[in-house]
Amino acid sequence: MRRRLALAGLLAAPLGARAGAQIEEPLADAVRSALSASIAQAAPPRPRFDDPLAREAYLRWLSEMSERLKKRKTETQIRIEFLETIWYEAKRAGLEPSLVLGLVQVESGFRKYAISTAGARGYMQVMPFWTRSIGDGDAARLFHMQTNLRFGCVILRHYLDIEKGDLFMALGRYNGSRGRAEYPNAVFAARRQWLLPGEK
Repeated sequence: MRRRLALAGLLAAPLGARAGAQIEEPLADAVRSALSASIAQAAPPRPRFDDPLAREAYLRWLSEMSERLKKRKTETQIRIEFLETIWYEAKRAGLEPSLVLGLVQVESGFRKYAISTAGARGYMQVMPFWTRSIGDGDAARLFHMQTNLRFGCVILRHYLDIEKGDLFMALGRYNGSRGRAEYPNAVFAARRQWLLPGEK
């Protein structure tokens, strides 16, 4: 019976990605250079901590998120690497990891190879034009986990800066639905599932 219910759940799950069509906008040379530098900087996804309390908080977060993500990513090593990279790239871009997890949930359902009808790719549903604007032009790299998460976080940070910190408007711009509530509200609702107890 459980197996039939699980199979029914899989069949009912949406197969397409929910991404809208991010809009290719002209970038000032300084912005293009800054974004390109952010994408190009190589760094290991595993953080180092001088403060033992910060390290303990990170390990607690990693353990809790791993448990929550277990049904969606069953292989332990893949799940841990994914979460380490989410945390690293989110912090690197000045974003909350819970926000990035919520966005990934809404955009791709945690599917690495998701492709939307608009052509957006990977976990964070990055449009291929970004690889031409600020990358090396190789859109296939958007299926590489760290590359996709780095592009997505850098792009969301860019939109937050354009929108002067207004997350609602930045999320709408990220999805190509600026000013409409459906997408930001979906990401905010998903984000709540990835908060630790006591976080708001």
